[in-house]
Amino acid sequence: MLGTVMKRAGREAVWKESTLNRGLERFSFSVVSFLANKGVFHLVLSFLLGRAIILSSMAPFGVAFLAVIWWLKRPFVIPATVMMAAGASTYSLGHAGFILGASATFLLLSLILNRMNQPQQLLPFMAMLASVIPRTTSLAFLERWHLYEIFLIAAEGILSFTLVLIFMQSLPLLSPRRYHPTLKNEEIVCLIILLASVLTGMIGFEIQGVATVDVFSRYLVILLAYIAGAAIGSTVGVVTGLVLSLAAVDNLYQMSLLAFSGLLGGLLKDGNKLGVSAGLLVSTVLMSFYMGGSLSSSMWASVCAIALFMLTPKQWVKRLSRYVPGTEEHSQEQQKYLQKVRDVTAVRVGKFSDVFEALSKSFNHLDGSKEEVSHNTEIDYFLSDVTEKTCQSCFKKERCWVNQFDETHHLMTDLMMELDEKEDPGRIMRKNVDQYCVKSQKLIDTMKHELSFYHANKQLKQQVLESRRFVADQLHGVSEVMNSFAKEIVKEREHHEQKEQIIHGALERMGFEIAKLEIYTLDAGNIDLELIIEIDNYRGEGSKLIAPVLSDILEETIVVTMEDISPYPHGRCLLTFGSAKHYTIESGVAHAAKGGGFISGDSYSMMELGRGKYALAISDGMGNGERAHQESMETLRLLKQILQSGIKESVAIKSINSILALRTSDEIFSTLDLAVIDLHQASSKFIKIGSTPSFIKRGRQIFAVESGNLPMGIIEDVDVDTTSEQLKAGDLLIMVSDGILEGPKHLENVEIWLKRKIREIDRTDPQEVADLLLEEVIRTQAGAIEDDMTVLVARIDHYVPEWSAIPFDKKRA
Repeated sequence: MLGTVMKRAGREAVWKESTLNRGLERFSFSVVSFLANKGVFHLVLSFLLGRAIILSSMAPFGVAFLAVIWWLKRPFVIPATVMMAAGASTYSLGHAGFILGASATFLLLSLILNRMNQPQQLLPFMAMLASVIPRTTSLAFLERWHLYEIFLIAAEGILSFTLVLIFMQSLPLLSPRRYHPTLKNEEIVCLIILLASVLTGMIGFEIQGVATVDVFSRYLVILLAYIAGAAIGSTVGVVTGLVLSLAAVDNLYQMSLLAFSGLLGGLLKDGNKLGVSAGLLVSTVLMSFYMGGSLSSSMWASVCAIALFMLTPKQWVKRLSRYVPGTEEHSQEQQKYLQKVRDVTAVRVGKFSDVFEALSKSFNHLDGSKEEVSHNTEIDYFLSDVTEKTCQSCFKKERCWVNQFDETHHLMTDLMMELDEKEDPGRIMRKNVDQYCVKSQKLIDTMKHELSFYHANKQLKQQVLESRRFVADQLHGVSEVMNSFAKEIVKEREHHEQKEQIIHGALERMGFEIAKLEIYTLDAGNIDLELIIEIDNYRGEGSKLIAPVLSDILEETIVVTMEDISPYPHGRCLLTFGSAKHYTIESGVAHAAKGGGFISGDSYSMMELGRGKYALAISDGMGNGERAHQESMETLRLLKQILQSGIKESVAIKSINSILALRTSDEIFSTLDLAVIDLHQASSKFIKIGSTPSFIKRGRQIFAVESGNLPMGIIEDVDVDTTSEQLKAGDLLIMVSDGILEGPKHLENVEIWLKRKIREIDRTDPQEVADLLLEEVIRTQAGAIEDDMTVLVARIDHYVPEWSAIPFDKKRA
């Protein structure tokens, strides 16, 4: 009871802490957003950039920043100008005058920019002119035309031009509502240059003898080193130190100190904030001893920077980490984005699946009562046409169709039914018609003539009805495929930490250096994992060593499904592993063209359908020669593409039949003999469309698989009958074309003869069996080949791995 209470109290404490952290994060983000939206950040930056100077006299930062503010935040132009002048006045009145002159010049030039179609492209040039014109005017007024002064003016103008491009990239990054959560390397460098420029404006400010610029520059370096590592940390140190050294020669040592601090802090980031802080302290001590400067002031600056670093909220660090590539937070953000894309894609695919399913139901919605009403309506239309051509001009029309409507209608309906069954009416019907109608012969002749149109119309409507059913089946098949695809999209990689640790430990104990291990699924019969190892001179260790170990750990036969070997002696190897099929198929084929020719009307195919299914098919084009060969090849090509898309076999057959029936008006048909085998369970499905029987040989037993469907293309609605058989290891599946059964013409029952020949063959190799059967058939014809012949033989075997499993002690892992 006490333990339960303590656990509950612990969960409440964790919940309160997480709630407090989320509240502080929201509050801080709200404050930052408020200050950014009100322009406080931009005004502070304006003040510091206004007093930023390099090489004692060059000030390209202010006018460049003003140009970007004019482009991005135009309402803040005047306040930013005032703040820059105020900041410049803290340095010198002459510098303040230059800032005001450059700002006024740019604002005048901006009037020209407003009239341009693409002012963004001319913005750097305007900033350069705004920097050069005041300097040139002052030189002309003071008559100080020296080469050094002219060079400084040109350099300052070029820097202003460049800084506009840099600030245009980096200033939008300071917005807390930036949409894209990823920073490019160029954007990171531009942001560092902007921050270093702002730090330059802090030169001259001190608190108790400690330079403010030293505190914030070191804080910036260790913060980014903690977030992004040694590479970014050292880069920030180099760029920041370079800009500060240009501002004051006394700060030249800062570049070495900051770069070393960023490098050492990034290397020690695994020690969290304490490790990064230790890196800064060590760098400060070493550089102070090397440069021979004052250790106390530099150390106090580092201590203040560490204090600010320690006070930085953890949530702020995590939020900044999302924007830096290579960090764990950025990877998680990318995973969330990819998951969102997968979810959106799956939803859209699912909606398309629903649309196709709705269309399928719409086409397949047939009401029996409506069909009956339609049939009665057609009969009425038929009698109306007959009446118009016979009774319309008859003088007894009113007696028949007004006074005796029911008797007349029944009589003509019965006459129609009898003429529909046989060409002439019977004796009793003829007598009744002669007694009732004065134009009996004309009535009979007209009804015979109209019956041909009636049947043609009825056949056309039946074709439309079958087409609707065919389209409904196709749409339903597409809907099922898209629905399965949507489910596969949203299937995330499953986490199997325990299995990962066991596999990782086992391979490391065998001496493999693992660079990456990803387990996607451990479902029985569908295992999928990926492994990257660093190995010298790969010699098949994946299938010889790793796969057997995985087979023992996962308790299932594992094989290598893909190998991507590095061409270099010391490189990485990408290996993917998956479940082995329980059964394998070895096949053989023998075929001969009519008359010993080269082109046969028979075609065959053996194809992998995915998900452990294997298909064997024979198609026989009607007739012989090139045209029959093209028909059979086209049938198999369509079959392969449709089956590999995931559509059911019956829908695939109906689709091919409709294509063959509608593609041409010529009487070109083809048969299809299809066997689909599940390599996990050895179950098989046979679909025969106009084809000959197939045979299964199991020891001395012979089983026949047959069907009586017509060839494809003959009728619009082909009946697809599926026969299922359970195969066993060692079975021989024998599929033949009609030329084999029609070859021995002197035999009364060729099928019995063929079964006997198959039983007498004592070979198990599929190719030998196929050759022997074809040879026996040709011998019965005295060597003549009167039709195209094809024999396709497949043997079902248990899968035997090349390398047996290597036992591994899972407890030690």
